[in-house]
Amino acid sequence: MINNSAFEIAEKLKKANSIAVFCHARPDGDALGAGLALCLAFHNAGKSAVMCCEDLPPEKFAFLPAMKLVRRGLPTKTEYDTFISVDCADVSRMSIFADAYSKFAGTTINIDHHVSNSGYGKLNYVIDCPATCEVLTDLFSLAGFEITKDIADLLLLGLITDSGNFTHLDVGENTFKTAAKLRAAGGDVNLINYMMFSRQPKQRAVLYGRVMNKIRFALDDRLTFIVTTLDDMAETGADKSLTEGFVDFPLTVDGVEVSISLLEVKKNHYKVSFRSKGKVNVNAVAATFGGGGHVLASGCVLGGEFEEVIEKLTYAVQQNL
Repeated sequence: MINNSAFEIAEKLKKANSIAVFCHARPDGDALGAGLALCLAFHNAGKSAVMCCEDLPPEKFAFLPAMKLVRRGLPTKTEYDTFISVDCADVSRMSIFADAYSKFAGTTINIDHHVSNSGYGKLNYVIDCPATCEVLTDLFSLAGFEITKDIADLLLLGLITDSGNFTHLDVGENTFKTAAKLRAAGGDVNLINYMMFSRQPKQRAVLYGRVMNKIRFALDDRLTFIVTTLDDMAETGADKSLTEGFVDFPLTVDGVEVSISLLEVKKNHYKVSFRSKGKVNVNAVAATFGGGGHVLASGCVLGGEFEEVIEKLTYAVQQNL
């Protein structure tokens, strides 16, 4: 992949006038924070911009007013000159918007932080760091976009959640400088931390206990599996968005190097999330199954009988230990 310079991307952002921003389906804090921060920055600069995602933001993000701007369809009455993707390692992750993005005749810009990014935009800016919101904060400075309090909150949302509250191994000096800049602009660190890591509905607490009670260990306790089934969610009244963060807990166990979370999305079909303490490149593991992400955090989708899926994943991790 050929990466364009930060200056080139900043110049394109300044020249864009009518923009559609896209993120991946089942959006997380970094995807939503990056996309909506871009939209607000464009609005403040007098430009037209819309944020599109196949799925609406989970309820837990509703404390930030900008979340209501997310659209599930692309308005067709507007003529766009620029399409921008954020936090999407591959164009297919935009799901229903992938075809429109790929065939768009105007400028397409791909802004991301995943090492597995395929460089599918006409212009690409992919920096290996904890969050796309870290990348965007630097681009905003170059483009001369003002970082208001609302924008700072959105960028902090992505920075805090995708860095595991600054605990991931890829957190560096620039991550903390970015956080300081956003805090100085009025970003509410305390509120975001509370809403993302402390507050939870009863359904999540009950589901969490149920899932963690069934942790499976493999490879001499270096690998763990947790599984959230459709029955678990139905019987606790929880939805899939409440499972975010579950995968991180098993890594707190001494000796565990890799944690794998399986979320049953339909019978014999699982959304798989990988986390690593650092010895295992889980991006390489996920790539075995057509997925990807980061060295320490990746994902894929896998189908098959449950025990067969466990066996395949165990073998793939073993090959990378």
